Amino acid sequence: MWILLPGVGTQGGDLEASLDAGLDAQAGRLLVNVSRAVCAARDPGAAAAEFRDRINAVRKAPHRARAAAPARSLRDEVALGLHSLGAVRFGEFTLKSGKKSPVYIDLRLLVSDPALMARVARLFQEMLAPLAFDRIAAIPYGGLPIGQAVALATGRPLLYPRREVKEYGTKKAIEGAFSPGETAVVLDDLVTTGGSKLEAMEPLLQAGLVVKDVAVLVDREQGGAQELAARGVALHAALTLGQILETLVRHGRITDSVKAEVHAALTRA
Repeated sequence: MWILLPGVGTQGGDLEASLDAGLDAQAGRLLVNVSRAVCAARDPGAAAAEFRDRINAVRKAPHRARAAAPARSLRDEVALGLHSLGAVRFGEFTLKSGKKSPVYIDLRLLVSDPALMARVARLFQEMLAPLAFDRIAAIPYGGLPIGQAVALATGRPLLYPRREVKEYGTKKAIEGAFSPGETAVVLDDLVTTGGSKLEAMEPLLQAGLVVKDVAVLVDREQGGAQELAARGVALHAALTLGQILETLVRHGRITDSVKAEVHAALTRA
């Protein structure tokens, strides 16, 4: 997106430094707003021309080292996208457990950003590529829209265990076609501890499916991997909370002090 840059001229902002920081790789995408320094000048035309020439001198100077944005991997794009969407927020939040947390992750917002969901699906596609499985078993509700996107990206069939078993019709506990003996990778949006994942696996196992792997978008790194491993199930996370924090610091979204506060809170939890 374009940047509207006020503050230079009468307000005293450093024009050249601002251009170095704000211009993109093609020396564009920056709108410099200068008002009083032009309209209050004895010769407004000459003042405007001077600012124009100073701007173009910076744009054309090959020797000036403009501040380059840090390189972005697909994981970076997803982490930054989650933050921009408001799916990763910082402040003071009360979790379902009653505990206080300086970070809140609401991945259900992903359904409102199709472009970001597509990136998430590609991230899962890369993560799942080495695994051997027949079907994706998405956990409602947070994991279900992600599971659908991943199924479309990978071409793998999707099923999901119902949170409430139907009391009419077929009375299914699992929606989707499958055969006993097939292997399903369980997919969800987030893992804190592994309890909810183990609970969601039970109807799959009772139906004769084999579960060896759980894949999530974000691992809060609060013991989920260890709890699942104790039951012989491997956890695969597209992103850890630590990786998200590192990306946000590297790209100037949060400070090191915020990262340290979150780490300290998770350690105490």
